Amino acid sequence: MSSPPHGSALDVFDAAGPGDWARGTPCTGWSIHDLVNHLAVEQLRAPHLLAGATLDEVGTRYDGDVLGDDPLSGWEKASAAAREAWLSPGALRGTVHVSFGLVPAEEYGWQMTLDLAVRGWDLATALGRPNPVPDSLARRLLDVLRPMIDDWQGLGLFDPPVAVGRSAAAPDRLVALLGRRPR
Repeated sequence: MSSPPHGSALDVFDAAGPGDWARGTPCTGWSIHDLVNHLAVEQLRAPHLLAGATLDEVGTRYDGDVLGDDPLSGWEKASAAAREAWLSPGALRGTVHVSFGLVPAEEYGWQMTLDLAVRGWDLATALGRPNPVPDSLARRLLDVLRPMIDDWQGLGLFDPPVAVGRSAAAPDRLVALLGRRPR
């Protein structure tokens, strides 16, 4: 396994405008605000978890709406904190407490990178924008995470895969594997 390109996935996550936050997304029951809040919570937890904290130690400090009245600023602060944590020396060498146990920090990084990429697609779709996931990032995610994604099927993390043609681009294959219909 190689280092997860967390920062590259952060870069594909495009900002919503002031009038966009209430729009629906491909995630059933989630507005753009809900989607970005979900990701902001994950980014805010990352520095604690990478430093060795358990989920119990992180506690409920990030429950609810962490974006507040200025969701774009809230997202920018959360993503900057995560980027800094992932770039700190030794960040990928430890283990991380996640909901299903301990995992290597590198694996956790790949999971977070995947979540950012697919949620970036969700956001772009909600905003009527093209798929923002670069082919190189999608290929790396498919190469590294395909075995894990197969194991996650049936856990409720993603919808069942959607069939796409063999000639489909890597970003389309990635989102289809996670139950989204490429457009």
